[in-house]
Amino acid sequence: MGSFLVALVEFPHFASSCLSEASCLIGVPDISIELSVPKQTITRRDQGFWSGTLEVEARNIDSFFNKKGRFTFKVFHRGNQITEQWIDVNALTGNASGGTMESIAETPSIFHDNFIISYGLYEAGPGHEPLPNQHQCYVTVTQNYTNWITNLAPPGSDFEKKPFHRLVLPSAHDVGMNSMESSAALLRKVGGAVVSTMLTRTDDKVCRVVDKLSGYPIELIAPNIIYSLSITQKDSLESMLRIGARYFEFRPARLHSSIRGRDALPDKLYFMHSAIPGMGYDTFLEGIVKFLRANKNEIIVVQLRWDGVPFDCAHPSSEEKKQYLEKAIRDHAGGEINVGNLDDMKHRTISELRRDKKRLLMLDSVDTLSTYTDDGNATINGQSIVDAFPRVLEDRGAQRRAGFVLIQCQATATNIQKALLHSIKDAGVTTSVLLATKGLCDHKTLPWCRDNVVDRCELGKTVVLMNDWLDGATVDVAVGLSRRRLAK
Repeated sequence: MGSFLVALVEFPHFASSCLSEASCLIGVPDISIELSVPKQTITRRDQGFWSGTLEVEARNIDSFFNKKGRFTFKVFHRGNQITEQWIDVNALTGNASGGTMESIAETPSIFHDNFIISYGLYEAGPGHEPLPNQHQCYVTVTQNYTNWITNLAPPGSDFEKKPFHRLVLPSAHDVGMNSMESSAALLRKVGGAVVSTMLTRTDDKVCRVVDKLSGYPIELIAPNIIYSLSITQKDSLESMLRIGARYFEFRPARLHSSIRGRDALPDKLYFMHSAIPGMGYDTFLEGIVKFLRANKNEIIVVQLRWDGVPFDCAHPSSEEKKQYLEKAIRDHAGGEINVGNLDDMKHRTISELRRDKKRLLMLDSVDTLSTYTDDGNATINGQSIVDAFPRVLEDRGAQRRAGFVLIQCQATATNIQKALLHSIKDAGVTTSVLLATKGLCDHKTLPWCRDNVVDRCELGKTVVLMNDWLDGATVDVAVGLSRRRLAK
């Protein structure tokens, strides 16, 4: 179903070699992926799932003194190379460094003609339990889904006459935590010690970890704490929309009272991950409205909620929320977009929403049936997430009572204290504990969703498919499920 390629490459540590395991699912016609290490190359052209191994071996590296071998992946379309990404792996120590994948922030999705390539690398470091002891590289290649609702349900088509709630909406988990920009500004102005004190007072998870790190200068590891805890995306909002995200949760609030008014950041509403600020709410709304105006048949759902946001981060009043939304519409919609609500999402057809220009559906603390649990999503390999899916979804009554169904594919390994502790101590630009789980979990959660959502989810409820590090595979599964649900 649909078209996507997923590759997971792992490099377990050995004394004189690093073994790599690669797996991929190819559904895009005329796409091939080439994976290589010194003296070994694997090229996959066949559509369907594949897994295999590559090994960075010291004996295959000609230099006697330098035992670094290059892992490279290349993506081709009809024989023409679209991209090449690489990193050097030390066959003796397992350390990975250099190249184009050395930093998470430097691995944005690539847009090429009608294709989107999303990829990332997790460096395992010393491989402390329970974190993976393998470096992992994931790659997804999909068609461009900038206008996927338009293409799936074109104006005048039979699918356009179907209820909007038949769609399965891809979602970028914690959309506002896609960079360290706000947090870095905060750290520069007030210092790591102040930020760490603020976090320990508002987040029990941080408090427990800081207690374990009593020998470390807290002001120096504050950026590591923030990065390991909160950064869940690496693409810009515009890129996430072009990849295909159509549902977003946003937690708008003011800066924590202990740092508000200290001129570190403008005094406005930000996405809040606990007390950690991310994207500005005004920036988010502007980006959403501009995208909808440029893509005139697309529809986006935004849910406002405040779970996990401490009261020391002042929540907006109804009037303030209204002012932010009205300003975004007034300044950027050009009279082409009206705001809809939960009733519109539940009862209108795609055609009716377009006719009435209600292409931005705003929800506020709507009750959902979510597959997320603190214990189930606290995993490295994703098995407990998949095990929870059927248990949650078997309650059809709960599905019918909920505003919509939210399937959360991302792991919350930050709830595993030992994993979080090591992630912070050994933190680098590619060692996020949240990135450690990406490839491992996706290869279990996404196939399950592809094979089960149509039968297990109520046809009369919108389904959201949420993930960290949003990629084309997640979107492709959602689009394929939407097509099957619209056909019913």
